[in-house]
Amino acid sequence: MPQLDSDLLRTFLAIVEAGSVTGGAARIHRSQSATSLQLKQLEAVIGQPLLARHGRGVVPTSAGERLLPVARRVTGALDAALASFRTDEIAGRARIGIAEDVARGVLADVIAAFCRAHPRMELEVHCALGDDFEGALARGQLDLAVYEVPEVSPTQERLRTERLVWMTSRAHDAARRDPLPIAVFDRACWWRDVALADLSAAGRTYRTVFTSESGIGVRAAVAAGMAVALLAESVQEEDLIALPEIASARPSHLVLDVTRDARGAATDALCAAIRGALSQRLTGSSHRS
Repeated sequence: MPQLDSDLLRTFLAIVEAGSVTGGAARIHRSQSATSLQLKQLEAVIGQPLLARHGRGVVPTSAGERLLPVARRVTGALDAALASFRTDEIAGRARIGIAEDVARGVLADVIAAFCRAHPRMELEVHCALGDDFEGALARGQLDLAVYEVPEVSPTQERLRTERLVWMTSRAHDAARRDPLPIAVFDRACWWRDVALADLSAAGRTYRTVFTSESGIGVRAAVAAGMAVALLAESVQEEDLIALPEIASARPSHLVLDVTRDARGAATDALCAAIRGALSQRLTGSSHRS
C-alpha cells in the first residue's frame, strides 16, 4: 500500500514555498532533476497532479492545496520532535523580528514555550509593523523574521498566503460616504501603496481620516464606523463586511526569513516551532470556518 514519505513532503513544501522547482531544489540542496523526480513520486502516491504551471513558476492544484496543511503539520511535528531530543545542544542568542499582528496570536505563546524548553537560548524579540525587517536582516541586525510581503523571494519561506479585502463596518455607513473615508498605515509601506492603487483603479475619491502604525488600530477604526480599509481576510468577523465594489488584486504572504549566517541547530529548532505554530493556527481556522 502506498505511503506518504516525509522527505517527499518536504520537497513538495520547498517547491510551493519557492514558487518553482528550481527554487525548491536550491532550498533542499538537491539537483533540479532529483527534485522533479521526488515530486513525481509524491504525485504517484497521491494519484493526482499537485502542482500546475503558472507564468514562470508553479502553483498548487486543488489536490496540492489539500496536501499543504498536511505536509506542514507532518514536517513541523517531526522537526519539533527532533528538536526536543536536542535540548542540551541548543544554546546561544537569536534576534527575531515578528510582525505585531502575528505576534498577538499563537507565536507569542510559542516563543515563551521555546524559552522554557531551551533555557540556554537567549531570544531578543522585536515586534513592529515589519516594513523594515528585510533591511534589518540584510544589515545583520536580525537573525530571522516573520513578516508580510507582496511577493515571496527565493530566500524566503512562505508560511501562509491571504487575500487582501476592502472592509467596512456592518453597523455603519462609512462605505456610502463621498469622498470615501479611509484608514491606512501612517508610514510608507507596500500595503498602504496597494490600498491607494486600488482606490485609483476603482475611480473612487477618498480622504484619509485615520492613520496608525498598527493593523489593530486600522481594524478598530473600521469597526467603529470611522472609515473603510484594506485588511487581511482573516480579520473579517461578524462586525465587518467586504466591499466588493473595490477589489484588490494583490495577496499578502507571511514569510519566514532567515539570514544565512544564522543557520544552525538553535535557529532550526526555532523555525520548526514557528512552522508548527502557524500550521496549527491555520488548521484551527479552517476547522472553524
